[in-house]
Amino acid sequence: MIIGKDDVIAEINDTLSVSTDTPDFWRREGEPYPRHGERFTGEPGYFKHVISAAKAMMSRMGTKSSDYDHVVFHQPNGKFPTRVAKMLGFTEEQYKTGLLTPYIGNTYSGSTMTGLSAILDEAKPGDRILAVSFGSGAGSDAFDITITDNMKSYKHENAPGVRKMIENVKFIDYAMYTKFRKMLIMGESFE
Repeated sequence: MIIGKDDVIAEINDTLSVSTDTPDFWRREGEPYPRHGERFTGEPGYFKHVISAAKAMMSRMGTKSSDYDHVVFHQPNGKFPTRVAKMLGFTEEQYKTGLLTPYIGNTYSGSTMTGLSAILDEAKPGDRILAVSFGSGAGSDAFDITITDNMKSYKHENAPGVRKMIENVKFIDYAMYTKFRKMLIMGESFE
């Protein structure tokens, strides 16, 4: 994302953060894989923070779910953001554009921004977006965003868009993944 003040295609109306000291996912220095806090991951981790941040933002802005054209939540899987959306009164029409995890998997801290990018590919001037991230440890950041009239003149032809990139993905098997991973760790070339 490029953030600026002049000729923006979307305005960030407000942001807020909600955080607690709740164990969730972590990775110790030098460890190749993260660990998670089992029962703390869902309810007291993800759901508590994402729902709290979304509700706090809507309260601050004086909005309700029906005031937003699009919503995107952090996506560790397809079930969690869908459940949050329904709990907060959002419809499938509002969350489906930004829900990418079922197609590309968990991109971790990039999932909210990737979903927001897919929404920006289709958004029209005046559209309002609620975006809520989640970070293990645990906290959520909420963003209330409005698409400006500058979106009309924004040129999309220089970039294929998120959905188009997903269509052109090449899947690899686990054996190829481990080969690539070893090359990355060892600093070898893919060629």
